[in-house]
Amino acid sequence: MKIIKRNDIILLCSLIAVGILLLSVLALIFLGKGQDVVVRVDGKEYARLPLDENTELQIQSEYGENLLIIKDSKAFIKSASCPKQICVDHGELSELSPIVCKHNHVSITLE
Repeated sequence: MKIIKRNDIILLCSLIAVGILLLSVLALIFLGKGQDVVVRVDGKEYARLPLDENTELQIQSEYGENLLIIKDSKAFIKSASCPKQICVDHGELSELSPIVCKHNHVSITLE
């Protein structure tokens, strides 16, 4: 029967920590660059904006208005003319969680 020693546990924890750090750095380098914020109204592309440039875009259509803010590589809806304000309350845009304003027929995704 083998006994796990204190140094074995320290080595294992160190390897796990280095692995997590390496994965985090690689994710920031490769996943964070070159992403575009794509705005669609009625399913048609309205605008395509780089995520790494601070921008304000007033999205105007026959259905209403939304104010999209891109700041510090984060995108969110600051204001909208829709009654429920679900898109405003949504928070930040992510690959797994696009922003949708059903009332104004607007969808915002990362590509």
